[in-house]
Amino acid sequence: MFAIFFNAWKIHELRKKMLFTMFIILIFRLGSQIFVPFLEPNAIMNMLGGGGDGSLVDMMNNITGGALGKGTLFAMSITPYINASIITQLLTVAIPALERLSKEGEEGQKKINKIVKALALGIGIFQASAFYVGLQNVGAVTYSSGLSGFLAMITIIGCFTAGASLIIWLGEQISDKGIGNGISMVLFAGIISRVPEEIIGLVRQMTVEGGQYIVFVPVILLIYIAMIGFVVLMTNSERRIPIQYAKRQVGRKMYGGQSSHIPIKVAMSGVMPIIFAMSIMSLPQTVLFFFGVDQRTEGFWGDFLRVFNQTHWVYAVLYFFLIMGFNYFYVAIQYNPVEIANNLKKNNGAIPGYRPGKPTSDFIHNSLSKITFIGAIFLGLVAIFPIAFSNITDLFGTRIQGLSLGGTTVLIVVGVALETMRTLESQMMMRHHKGFLE
Repeated sequence: MFAIFFNAWKIHELRKKMLFTMFIILIFRLGSQIFVPFLEPNAIMNMLGGGGDGSLVDMMNNITGGALGKGTLFAMSITPYINASIITQLLTVAIPALERLSKEGEEGQKKINKIVKALALGIGIFQASAFYVGLQNVGAVTYSSGLSGFLAMITIIGCFTAGASLIIWLGEQISDKGIGNGISMVLFAGIISRVPEEIIGLVRQMTVEGGQYIVFVPVILLIYIAMIGFVVLMTNSERRIPIQYAKRQVGRKMYGGQSSHIPIKVAMSGVMPIIFAMSIMSLPQTVLFFFGVDQRTEGFWGDFLRVFNQTHWVYAVLYFFLIMGFNYFYVAIQYNPVEIANNLKKNNGAIPGYRPGKPTSDFIHNSLSKITFIGAIFLGLVAIFPIAFSNITDLFGTRIQGLSLGGTTVLIVVGVALETMRTLESQMMMRHHKGFLE
């Protein structure tokens, strides 16, 4: 990976793109330190809790690089755009007009991007308003009179929405003039910026609170390094279905006869099933929060929320099976075995040992089911790792709450790093290829 980076740095055009990407990331980090007026950061941190539990709010705080916990301009980061993209992608399957746009090539994709941006703006305003209500309930909004209260509401909602819109624009600049996907690079920068703080917090907790458990710090770091290696292995793993194209003669020339394959990745759905499942599991806490109900409340609703605590075994089991279900759903809307079989038939391609048509589609469907099951197990294990890790350390007398860089964030970081390295490799290959005219 480092060799690819250094080789790319030697190429003038790629060096300009990398410097531009670093400049945009620097702007993102500076914006994450600009505090929004009328907010009390300490009250916001109390509302978020200790962190490290793998909850939706905890993951959002990691994605924003801690900006959410500080109440800064980029507190919502890229989350409205991510939600808008997910909703649009799901609606593409249900609405024929959007499905036709998705098949119109570059022009259709531009129209879909405009729809995503408009939807992201609406989600951003709604999410900023919800944040304002939540922050007001916990006393994190400071103002002195009715007029200043209205001004505080407009300022907070406006700053959060403007910050999210600015990040979308910064991500587009990286995609156009920098290296890699801009939205992914913003996510990557936010998560990576939390690493030093999380390591320092882990060491402080183990030395001050744990005392004699300081010897476990290297072990914990080794566990996370092993998890990164496991995620890299599974992310690159794929099942290759062999394809053989029939020979055909046109005039005096013979065409076809090549061998190829259909790659089916184990983690083809990425982190999306985890985000879907996390959103569903956090819904009870989010709804009841606006009614002033929390885990300290006595009675039925308090007991209900305690079951949905991120450290409870019921939460972990439901979370795991929801991830598996959403993984199957996401793969189903991405892959259509019948369409793949028909395309192979039109291009005189076939899977060795299987006749074109239904036998081919059945084979692809069975292969997809097996790979999807393995991928679902992998995503489920990665997602519940912080929960299991926290409970295991609790058995030794010290629950690790500060190490919130769980499996979901590791999955995002590894995916973006691999994607960026592949982009650099492909661009270097294009510039080193001499072609026919030289």
